[in-house]
Formats: sequence, C-alpha cells, structure tokens
Amino acid sequence: MPILRQWNDLAELMPTVEAARGDVVTIGVEMVTEGLELDDHFHRKAELLLGLSGVFRCEVEGGIWIVPPQSALWVPGGMVHRIAASGMIDSYAAFVQPAATSNLPTTCCTIAVSPLLRELIVRSAQFSADHEADGIESQVAALLLHEISTAPPDNLHLPMPTDPRLRSIFQDMMIDPADRRTLESWARRAGLSVRSLERVIAAETGMSFGRWRQQLSILLAVQWLASGASVKQVSGDLGYENVSSFVTMFRKALGVSPARYMTERSRRH
Repeated sequence: MPILRQWNDLAELMPTVEAARGDVVTIGVEMVTEGLELDDHFHRKAELLLGLSGVFRCEVEGGIWIVPPQSALWVPGGMVHRIAASGMIDSYAAFVQPAATSNLPTTCCTIAVSPLLRELIVRSAQFSADHEADGIESQVAALLLHEISTAPPDNLHLPMPTDPRLRSIFQDMMIDPADRRTLESWARRAGLSVRSLERVIAAETGMSFGRWRQQLSILLAVQWLASGASVKQVSGDLGYENVSSFVTMFRKALGVSPARYMTERSRRH
C-alpha cells in the first residue's frame, strides 16, 4: 500500500481498504503538521494505529487515549472515534478483518509495541490490498495478529464522565491543568457536597478525584514531552511546585522518570 502524505488521502483510500479480503491491510502515513484532526468516523474493520514519531490523541465515547511514539492504539471495528495528531508524523494504520479479531481486544485501548510487532506492521504496509491469501502476506498477518493479542497494555487512558456537572469540571481541569484547587472547591462549584461529588466521580470513572487528576497529568505530560517540551516546563504547566514532585509522580505511575521514558521511546525508533 502507498505511503500517504496527507490525511485526506486516507479517506479516499478507505473503500479499497474495507473491500480488501486479506486479514490485515496496512497503510503508512508520513507528514509534518502543527495539528490536524480526523472528525468522528468509524469503519467496519478494526484499526491498529502505530506511531513511530509524533503524538496521537484519540477520543472515543467514554474516554481519551494518548498514543506516544512506539505505542499503538487499538480501535475495534464499528466504534466511532476521533483522532488528532501533531508533530512530525511517521505512523502506520493496520486494518483487521472482523473475522480475524476473535482473540483481540473488544474495547479501545493502547498497547506497548515490541520490536517484532513494529517490524511486522511496517512489513505488512509493503503488501498490496489484493495480495494472495496463501502467500507470505498471510503468514506475516497471522504473526502480527498473534503479537497484538499478547501485547501488554499501556496505561494511557483517561475515562470521561457523562454527568454534565462532572464533565464540566473535568473539561475545566483539562483546559487549565495547573489549577490545583481542592475537591471541596470543585464541589462548591458544582453545587454538590464533597461526598456526593466523590460518589459521582467513582461511579462515572472508576477512579477517585485524586487518581483522575493524576492520570490527566500523566497523559498531558506524555503528550507534551513527546512534542519536545522539557521536564521543567511540563512540571510547571501541570502546576507542580517543583520538578522533583512531578518526577516522583511520573515514576510511580509509569515505572521510570520522564526523561528515561522518552529516551527509551526514541531508542526504539
């Protein structure tokens, strides 16, 4: 399949992708952009979006996913989603037949990409949409699907509530993540008691208020770091009093420091 240089080309190519009979059809995308967005859409086939460089953000009803370099986003077939991207984009989108997804995730998620999975995706992009069903292409596709099924998840998901009071609060926090006001202050803004707000947050997101705010910080930090911001700049933009507090939070959440996290991602490319 061709390497695309514009997002619009992807829409024109999708009928060919959807009609292809192989288990996997992969398209490469290379471009530089300050920011672009694919509006709400869906397709019959499931999609695995691999980012080698650049940052992707996907919004699906009920959540937001951030896809940093060397991670991949899995979107089941038929699921309405919106994708935004920025930076120097080098990515691949592998589309999977519904009949081949029985052992694959049934919900939207991000996964860590092993070197083998990455190379299989890149290799599959070299095949035509109408390749032979019993050739090397089918063997690559079978191994690719196996690697997806065993790939560990990335913890880069932010659940979003449907309750309008809570959604308004969370949207304000996303706009100004440096606002560190207390739960009590947010409860007063929503006209709720602290206990009522805590119950709504837990019911809608499965998280406590503090855990949700920390997850927001993690997603924004990964997005900003991948876009070239410094650890000090990210720490300040998230409202941390000092860099060490931010680094400690990041290390507890993802297992490594922010600098190490990004270094490891760049080494895989």
